[in-house]
This record gives sequence, C-alpha cells and structure tokens, in this order.
Amino acid sequence: MTDPYTAPGLTGGLTPGHLGAPVQEPEGGVPGPGPGGEPYDPRRLRSGLACCLSVLALAGVLGAAVLAGYLWWPRNEPVRAADFGGSGSGSVQVSVVQGATLTQIGQVLVKQGVVASTRAFTEAAAKSPAGNTIQPGTYTLRQRLPAASALNVLLDPGNANALTIPEGWRAERIYTAVDQKLNLAEGTTRGVAEQQAGELGLPPEAKGNPEGYLFPSTYPVTGETGALGLLQQMVRQAAKAQQADELETVAGALGRSPYELVTIASLVQGEADNAEDMAKVARVVLNRLAKQMPLQFDSTINYALGRSTLTTTATDTKLDSPFNTYLHQGLPPTPIANPGRDGLQAAVQPAEGDWLYFVTVAKGDTRFTDSFEQHQRNVAEFNTRQAARAADRSPAAGGG
Repeated sequence: MTDPYTAPGLTGGLTPGHLGAPVQEPEGGVPGPGPGGEPYDPRRLRSGLACCLSVLALAGVLGAAVLAGYLWWPRNEPVRAADFGGSGSGSVQVSVVQGATLTQIGQVLVKQGVVASTRAFTEAAAKSPAGNTIQPGTYTLRQRLPAASALNVLLDPGNANALTIPEGWRAERIYTAVDQKLNLAEGTTRGVAEQQAGELGLPPEAKGNPEGYLFPSTYPVTGETGALGLLQQMVRQAAKAQQADELETVAGALGRSPYELVTIASLVQGEADNAEDMAKVARVVLNRLAKQMPLQFDSTINYALGRSTLTTTATDTKLDSPFNTYLHQGLPPTPIANPGRDGLQAAVQPAEGDWLYFVTVAKGDTRFTDSFEQHQRNVAEFNTRQAARAADRSPAAGGG
C-alpha cells in the first residue's frame, strides 16, 4: 500500500518543508525560493535596503533644510526706491520739454540732484491724481528734495517759466512774444531771424523765411535762453511734426512739394477753427488748384495787409500783392501763418469731397458746397448776420 504522505520517487519519509516536517534553512538564509525559483542573494538584499534607507535619510535632511529656510530665511520684500528726506537745499533750474514722459522728467531731476531716484519720482506721480499733468516750462527747485515735494512744485503751472505759441500765429506776432518774454528790445527777435536765418535750420525751399516753420507749442525759458535758441527749437519741432505726418511722402503722392503742403496747412489754419473743417478747406484748396481757379481766400489778403478781420471789401480784392489770391491764381508765395498739428494733418489727409466754395456763416457753422448759387446764398446770410451785429454795437439813435 502506498503511503499517502510519500511522493513517488522519494524515500526516507517526510521531505523538508512538507506539512508536518520541520523546515530546514541554510544558516543565515531566507526561507523560500526567490523570483524565478532562484534563492535570494543575501548580499543584494542588504545592499538595496541600505540604499533605500540612505535615500530616505537624504530626503529627510533636504526637507528639513527647505522647511528651515522657509521659516527662517528673510522674505523677498520689495526694495524701496531711494528718496531724500527733509526740505532740500540750494536751488537749480529744471526744464521740462513738450511731450516729456514722467520717466524722462525723473531722469532730469536725478541728473540735477533734485530727487534721489527716478523710481521714487514716478511712484509719487502714480499716487497723485494729477501726476501726469506737468506742464512744459522751466522750474526752480531745491536740490535733495523728497520726490513728492518735487512733484508738487512741478504740478503748479504758476511755477513754470515758459513761452506758449498758439496755433496759427504769424511770425511777426511770435517775434513780439519772444521779445516780451525775454525782455528784449522791440524788433530784436525779428532782427535775429533775418540776420541769422542760416542758423535756424530751415529747409532750402523756405529761402531763409521762417514763416510756417515756427511750430506752435510751449517752450521752456531759462536765464540763458536767447531769441535764436527759441527760434531754433520751434523749427526743430516743426520738422519733427512734419516727419511724423510723413509730409514729404504725401507731397510726392499729391504732386506737390513739402513747402506747398506747409503753405496749404497755413491756409487751412487761418480759414477754419476745428480739425474737421480744416480737412474740408484743404480739399477745397486742392479742388480749386486742380480746376485752375483762384483761391480767393480772405486770409491771404489779411496777411498782406498785416491784419485779421472777418470781412473783405471789393477794394481789398484789388490789392496789388502776390498774396492777393483774388487776383493771382495758385498758392501764395509763402505760408501765411505757422500751422499746428491739426493744420498739418489736414494738408496731408484732406477730406473727400467735390466742394469748391465755403463760408463761415457763424461761429461753428462753416458751409461747404460745389454750387456757386448756393454759395452766394450762404454769403448773403453771412452779410445779414454781420450787419445785424454791427447795428447792435452802434450807439442808439435819438436823445436820452
């Protein structure tokens, strides 16, 4: 009879590891077979365990270091901008040019020793509701001022020493304004413009005449400012504005010279008081030139006579002058005023239309038409309004 606990082919009773038999282990070994039936290598096991323990220990050390750094390392607080304290000392003149940014103004202040850093100044300006309203001019400030104190001086227009030239002023009026601002004898600036024309920076086509190139803007004035320097600044500003409006490129496309476009800009500046009407007047000029019609602009006669009026008489239209556009076809020989940005933009971007006539019937009411009959009616309305205004200004008839 076969023993149910004896496997075939085995003798000597119970095999090691079988149920009911004691387990025999190699000395220092691991029970059971390893993967694939191979026994575990004790040395490999010890090595892997040591590696795991080392990694865990290193991770613990790094984690502790990170935590300690987070808890104890100083936070990255924003670095405060350098700034002065107190009320400052001494004094210096600082000029703010037209169009200067807050950063550019801050840089000038730092260079002049007024504030400690550009950042302190721009931050002070950012906190002020009026921080971006600094007017061009020359300001007298103490040195080593807190940025906020320097800003307060610059925000007061009464502290700015500057000369403002409005759009459409003629050269003669600008010369007078410069004389008065610089406390010069009457006629000094005109003499400088005539005698030192070659130093003004005018384009060759101007032939030494700055009319049209004294750009309307606000210019800083210091104790060292002279008439020539101011005129040079105005000419430079005109060149920048013309370049920004691509005057030369547009002139070529229109079949005109840049000087002719400056002349057209001066005409529209003298005939209209808003950008929309200026663009329409520019189109009237181009339409009339294309049809070889005389411009018949009152503003050119006024320029020849050195006056500014709303009415032109029949006698005026017979004036013997190259600026009389009733008698002479084409553009006047030179600009008749100094146009600003609106005038220049109207000349380079005239409105689209077939208008040939216009008249300003009342303030803000300029009427454009291509019909001569309609234009005559508009002129009649203008004359009626002017007569009524004249009657209102005349003394009342009768006694009492």
